[in-house]
Amino acid sequence: MDIVLLVKAAIMGVVEGLTEFLPISSTGHLILAGALLGFEGEKAKVFDIAIQTGAIFAVILVYWQKIRSTVVELPTSAHARRFALNVFIGFLPAVVLALAFGKLIQAHLFTPMVVATTFILGGFVILWAERRPNAVVRVHSVDDMTPMDALKVGLAQCLAMVPGTSRSGATIIGGMLLGLSRKAATDFSFFLAMPTLIGAGVYSLYKQRHLLTTADIPMFAVGLLFSFISAWFCVRWLLRYISSNSFVPFAWYRIVFGIIVLVTAWTGVIAWHGE
Repeated sequence: MDIVLLVKAAIMGVVEGLTEFLPISSTGHLILAGALLGFEGEKAKVFDIAIQTGAIFAVILVYWQKIRSTVVELPTSAHARRFALNVFIGFLPAVVLALAFGKLIQAHLFTPMVVATTFILGGFVILWAERRPNAVVRVHSVDDMTPMDALKVGLAQCLAMVPGTSRSGATIIGGMLLGLSRKAATDFSFFLAMPTLIGAGVYSLYKQRHLLTTADIPMFAVGLLFSFISAWFCVRWLLRYISSNSFVPFAWYRIVFGIIVLVTAWTGVIAWHGE
């Protein structure tokens, strides 16, 4: 295996791990990083989706106690069953929408204008969500969520199918707008990510298995490893950060990044290709 390719895989893994769970869209960053590194093509697209699994394992590790207690208590605890049901309800809309419209969205919305617009608009939505006067918080913990709360956040997650929106941004900010505390919205976003991203990774690998050979195993292994490590640090940092800070800095970052996307597209510095 080419050492240069492994280095590129490691860099892409770090980009994925650092951006997947922040409200800044990992997709846009992976596109730019891949273009700058010359890491593109159909196999690279499969790689980008597959390494999300590494990031998810980091979340599973961070939340292991909650996951373990929920699984153990499922047969005897109505509380555990309600939490598991909420995660399933929140996960379901994205599955239905992806199966129904996934190809159409990839074919028509994967353009620099769409990515830049969603980056910038998302930034302004975050600014508005964080600066609303008299914002009412109804739900302070994921354990206090109702199935209707889960469904609404799940519908918000569907917005992330539009490139540049950010799955984490849609679920966290959507949750806050629906009355969840910043901590509850962030926690539930992480729990929703587990089935969503694992499912997407497994489905992509199965669907595109004809593109892959055993020679690709080292590349994928490196990407998964670096995605896991960087996501672990990122998730732990984010949980500390939100305890006393807002998402406003991420909003301004999105706006600036959206402008960069436009500039790179207009000047031809980065060649943006549709699906």
